[in-house]
Amino acid sequence: MAGHQTYEEQKALVFRGLMILGAVTIVEVAVALLAKGHVVPSIRFTEGFGHYLYMMLMIGFSIFKAYFIVFYFMHMAYEVRGLALSVLLPTTLLIWAIIAFFQEGSSWGARREQIKEKNEEAVRPAPAGKPQGYVIPGTMKG
Repeated sequence: MAGHQTYEEQKALVFRGLMILGAVTIVEVAVALLAKGHVVPSIRFTEGFGHYLYMMLMIGFSIFKAYFIVFYFMHMAYEVRGLALSVLLPTTLLIWAIIAFFQEGSSWGARREQIKEKNEEAVRPAPAGKPQGYVIPGTMKG
């Protein structure tokens, strides 16, 4: 653990951390407003490379803020390596679970659309006089 700090030093570190988080949040909001067309209506990142760049920036900002909060405000930066890893490694399982849930939800959504399309199909009746389905041998006259 790092050496003891005075109250004033700790307070200065907290305010510096809040300033960093505030600046990142302001940049994040500015990027979101620009990407959605609220700042310049003709610029919208709704598809293609711009959309993916916007999404990666937002994910990057969020990961940075989470890292900063965990390491400095929750004091993980000052803990022994084993304790920090025992807290942070299960987080990767959580991220994997979130990705798996999104994948599963996407699959369910696609299947639901298939079912809706199948239910909306017009059913054509079979011509009269022809048997439908499985016919047991010896039951048809003919």
